[in-house]
Amino acid sequence: MEFGNTSLSAVSYLCLIAFGVVVLLLLQNQYWRGENGHASLQTLSQAIKEQERINAEQIYTNNLLRADVQDLKSGLSAIEEHARLDLGLIKSGETFVQLSNAPVTYSRTPVATDAEETVEVIDEPLTAP
Repeated sequence: MEFGNTSLSAVSYLCLIAFGVVVLLLLQNQYWRGENGHASLQTLSQAIKEQERINAEQIYTNNLLRADVQDLKSGLSAIEEHARLDLGLIKSGETFVQLSNAPVTYSRTPVATDAEETVEVIDEPLTAP
């Protein structure tokens, strides 16, 4: 009878080990692919980093606006600056001069058009209209 008891004991141990392996695999699946598992943690971490970046930009913008409001409350120079830049304020007795940021280019080679004609060489600076 001991022989039968030993085989029953070995089979029960194998069943117990198989059950443990199945439970371990199910827990691993839940960890890696589950609703609150590792993959969703990575997604959530990326979303948090993006939101922190957006928040930092907003904090910077808010600080600039606070400083601008403080300048506007404290003196007339900030109000005058805004009027000059945003509304084009020119005081009486001042002369308005507008400078162009367009680059000055020089042409020393003939330029061919689509009709294969050449244009005469211009040695004068070309400016934007």
